[in-house]
Amino acid sequence: MRFVDAYVPVEFDELNEKLKEEFDKLGSESDDPIGQFIKLAKARGETKDTDPVILELLIALHRKIDELSAYIKNEKKEFIHLKYKTETKGLGFEFFKIKDKILKKGVKYYGRMDLPVFPERKVPVIFEGFEEDIAKIIHMHERDIKDYNAFITARERALIREMRAKNG
Repeated sequence: MRFVDAYVPVEFDELNEKLKEEFDKLGSESDDPIGQFIKLAKARGETKDTDPVILELLIALHRKIDELSAYIKNEKKEFIHLKYKTETKGLGFEFFKIKDKILKKGVKYYGRMDLPVFPERKVPVIFEGFEEDIAKIIHMHERDIKDYNAFITARERALIREMRAKNG
């Protein structure tokens, strides 16, 4: 088990049907109307001449306008209250380590991580207590797996650069 130092807020609770529903809803929210439109356009080949970075920025801008519209209309996204709030100490591709020793071995949990990814969002995860402070990731949505893994890789590169700078 290898962990990259990363301090990310995480909240979680023991998995139940209500929390499983929220996990499923948060996954489908990544397929919002603009996301669905872009997926279909890509499938039809209508975006092949488009710069992917500009396209992603336009999508993010559209989502931000939707968020502002919801804020103006006083529409607030409600999340289910989760019992535990802590921070990760390290992230791995299949496991993560938390600061507090509060996990129960073999118990399944639902959690939300505030990964510093673009665009910002709550990343839902279903995991199992492996040790009191180590969680084994069981399920994440495809888009979240990509962002999670990319964050770990970027964090690892940053740590390597820091070590090189210290050692000359």
